[in-house]
Amino acid sequence: MKTPLALLALLLPALAPTLGSAAHAQQVRVETDLDHRLLRANEKQTVHLRVALTGFELASERARAPLNVAIVIDKSGSMQGDKISQAKDAARAALSQLRADDIVSIVAYDDTVEVLVPATKVSDREVIERGINRLQAGGMTALFAGVVKGAGEVRKFLSKDRVNRVILLSDGAANVGPASAGELSQLGKNLRREGVSVTTVGLGLGYNEDLMVGLAQASGGQHVFVESEKQLAGIFREGFGNLGTIVAKEVVVRVKLAEGFRPVRVLARGGSSEATDNADIVGQTVTVQMPALYARQMDDIVIEVEARALAPQTLQVATVDVSYHNIATQNADKVSMALSAEVTTDIGRWNESEIPAVRVAVIERLANQESRRAVELRDRGQVEEAQKVLEGNARRLKDGASRYGSKALDDLSSQNELDATNVKGEQWNKQRKVIQRRNSQSPYSLEKNNF
Repeated sequence: MKTPLALLALLLPALAPTLGSAAHAQQVRVETDLDHRLLRANEKQTVHLRVALTGFELASERARAPLNVAIVIDKSGSMQGDKISQAKDAARAALSQLRADDIVSIVAYDDTVEVLVPATKVSDREVIERGINRLQAGGMTALFAGVVKGAGEVRKFLSKDRVNRVILLSDGAANVGPASAGELSQLGKNLRREGVSVTTVGLGLGYNEDLMVGLAQASGGQHVFVESEKQLAGIFREGFGNLGTIVAKEVVVRVKLAEGFRPVRVLARGGSSEATDNADIVGQTVTVQMPALYARQMDDIVIEVEARALAPQTLQVATVDVSYHNIATQNADKVSMALSAEVTTDIGRWNESEIPAVRVAVIERLANQESRRAVELRDRGQVEEAQKVLEGNARRLKDGASRYGSKALDDLSSQNELDATNVKGEQWNKQRKVIQRRNSQSPYSLEKNNF
């Protein structure tokens, strides 16, 4: 951003002190702003600070990182018939997107866990196909054990320079072994510390979306809702194709606020414990662990900040440091920026200094918090109250869309109207899954079926 924000960007790649234009092109773009370019003088105020990260474009398909993936498939009794057949097709579709130097394993679980294909290079496709063909449905659902076994296969070839991922497919609730959302989230946190993320694919209307979303978010992975098994193969083909476009892992954003500014909270996208799990506020410093970044896709964080009464001046608001492992260059990269703002007594200038992109991000997150509150009300049987919350959400989003010319807010308003319509009756089970999926992802990711 130009003055008066006076952004200063110092690119500091840890392992590349001198960079050519190609190296610069292979770095994550970092932008930071407040919701107004100016601050109001002589009064306390709440401001929002946004840090947006955009993944760089891969030079070619060959430039993508090699994958190290365990496909963990539910083969419990509820998967019998067309579901298990379509799950096999989905595994084959995934295989079609993998290169010879990728690593894949196939794990199946019911009340026990079986490794159909131990972690192996994809060059041996016949062995992998034979393993997929052995899938048979029957039994209960030892979901926790399935994920643990899949993670064990990923560990065999664990590397910073690979995308290390467990892909979990399930159509039902865990009913053998650890089965609570808290236990699965803790497993996700533990795997994230090892450098392994979990993508959860919920099939049909019988799975526990809170458990699946919590596991994915805690591990730094994605959640995908698939209503019909007939969609599985296409979604796996797209998802595995996108998995190869991850350009940055182990992304950490550290924001240190200057004197006079106090961090209040990180506005989590889903209005959940995501912010508590993946963000720490210690004194003036906010540290956020972000999921992997995909090529050409943007993700961001929004921090609510309390500013004390300030005299007219230009001052530094914060320093921002972003570190990540660059998949393309296999380097540990760092970007550092300083964010400054002018404090003014001119309210007219302050009004005109609003930054729509930041305001849209704030409105989206606050709406998602309300959406989550509506789900909690509905779960407690307070159906009318939940409907009112969603209808109010839709109106506020529509107002924001009109004010800022935002298609994203307009679309989210329409989605909340549909949520409100379906809060009653038999459609709620499906709609609840749609809401939880939507709230767990960035709008850009929702368009992509990211794995």
